[in-house]
Amino acid sequence: MGLVNLRGQTALVTGAGKRVGRAIALALAAEGANVAVHYSRSRAEAEQTAAEIAAQGVRSWTIQADFAGPEGAVGLVGRVLELAGALDIVINSAATFLPHRLEEVTWDGYLAEFAVNAWAPFVVSREFAQQVGRGSIVNFLDCRIQGHSVAHVSYLWTKQLLAEMTVMLALRYAPKVRVNAVAPGLILAPPGEEESTLDRLVRQVPLKRRGEVEDLVSAAWPMTPAISTLPSPWTTAPRWSTTKGTSPPCSRAGTPARRCWPPISPPTRSGHRR
Repeated sequence: MGLVNLRGQTALVTGAGKRVGRAIALALAAEGANVAVHYSRSRAEAEQTAAEIAAQGVRSWTIQADFAGPEGAVGLVGRVLELAGALDIVINSAATFLPHRLEEVTWDGYLAEFAVNAWAPFVVSREFAQQVGRGSIVNFLDCRIQGHSVAHVSYLWTKQLLAEMTVMLALRYAPKVRVNAVAPGLILAPPGEEESTLDRLVRQVPLKRRGEVEDLVSAAWPMTPAISTLPSPWTTAPRWSTTKGTSPPCSRAGTPARRCWPPISPPTRSGHRR
């Protein structure tokens, strides 16, 4: 993309064997970053991602950790430091996405999503701040956290919690560690569903088009540490959306700064929240 120079930087991308995590990992490598490819069960996919990263002339490692339990993420940052010798960027993209409606939510079902979607990124972020003490963290949310979708209740609860954690972590560990979040909209078909699913869903989007993975990469760049674009050095704690025109609108007054795609106004430098 040519927007950044991450040569010599090292990134950890969780859930990097598939989908968004894979795309972000490859994009970081294309900008010169070494990448630790985390996976839970997708070993073959993670190894393929790592091989493609190494083919770009940078270093890569695969590292397994099952986030399903309360201790799954503990020690992950330390393991990356042992392998790579340094760590500058953390991308928390691993997630689980289960179809739980209000009538179907159970305690065990909620805890299963909480462990992966909220607890694991919290643990990884805290360990990074405490053990490394400087750099950048980007959490991946979902643009639907500002709505009231009842099709994936547990999932949205955990992503809403992660959004609040993002602000708390940013306030606690500033100024040396910056913590931000990207809230994707309609980009990839839900796991296990055909791409044709998007043809139906895209009709609900005002711009009548889906987002692309490249939009997520563009949104994440201003939150990493070696960015040439203006917002980077001053931005912490916002939730930036890549929604392709989905509701709610990106410029709602009083909400945290967010980056919209396509942009309808310049991103702010403020981390103010409601």
